[in-house]
Amino acid sequence: MPFLTRHRLALCAVLLGLSALVAQRAGAQDFPVSIDHAFGTTVIPERPERVATVAWANHEVPLALGIVPVGFARANFGDDDGDGLLPWVAERLEALGAEAPMLFDEGDGIDFEAVAASAPDVILAAYSGLTQAEYDTLSKIAPVVAYRNGPWATDWREMIRLNAAGLGMDEEGAALIGEIEGEIAEVTARHPEIAGKSAMFVTHLDIRDLSVIRFYTDNDTRVKFLSDLGLVSPAAVAEVSASGRYNGEVSAERIDDFADVDIVVSYGGPALMERIRANPLTSRMAPVRTGSVVLLPNDPLGTAANPTPLSIPWVLEEYVALLADAARRAE
Repeated sequence: MPFLTRHRLALCAVLLGLSALVAQRAGAQDFPVSIDHAFGTTVIPERPERVATVAWANHEVPLALGIVPVGFARANFGDDDGDGLLPWVAERLEALGAEAPMLFDEGDGIDFEAVAASAPDVILAAYSGLTQAEYDTLSKIAPVVAYRNGPWATDWREMIRLNAAGLGMDEEGAALIGEIEGEIAEVTARHPEIAGKSAMFVTHLDIRDLSVIRFYTDNDTRVKFLSDLGLVSPAAVAEVSASGRYNGEVSAERIDDFADVDIVVSYGGPALMERIRANPLTSRMAPVRTGSVVLLPNDPLGTAANPTPLSIPWVLEEYVALLADAARRAE
């Protein structure tokens, strides 16, 4: 069965199972709802009918729960056809029989005028980099659901929990998490070779300058997703993670700090692979010698390495297969 068909069927299975629960539970949660977050407490007085979202991927939660937002952020990365929608979002809108709503252009930051023009009853922003000033401005438009632990620190489970709470759909959100976790368990069980392998997610490497190795830590959502799939972080990454930081960097002259790395994941293509193989420092890394490097392109697959509620079922089979191939090379 072609990969595209497989991942569409997987996504449909997750969402169809959830839709039945949503139909049973709609209207069951009492309002007002209070949600604590980094900027205080938001009170949502009644069940919202018009839902807007800002920043990356928050719109996927209401969409997964059967609600089409009145507006959400235009995709600015991995959008192959330039319509402002990532493919899993376009497929979900089609499944719901809905057209794309107003798309907010956030290339220069939140478009407050466009958000206000969508006349929302609630604004979901659990996964975002909101500042206090941005939160205050949005709060003048509608109640805002913000992050709890810090900018861009909300993993996909917490994104679902917080945004679902803002919709008055706690139980449906929990069910969605369970559906996705079940699919992750099913797919990874077919690839036991990745379990326990160490992996580091290197940020975008500069093909012109490999003197510094920059990487995401255990506090970043990309690395958390690798953990979901059964991989572990090497010692050097875990050490930086303990400080609470979301990224770190090491001079390539200290490349031996990563001697315990089995798999490297990063963004790039064949030209970058040739460059790191030719570089006298990066070529010393075991994954470079063995070919246990997963380079993600600037397309939906690369985008989905930062996991979101709708992208996980869409990309899971292909991403795990790439990691499994790298794990076999590492042996």
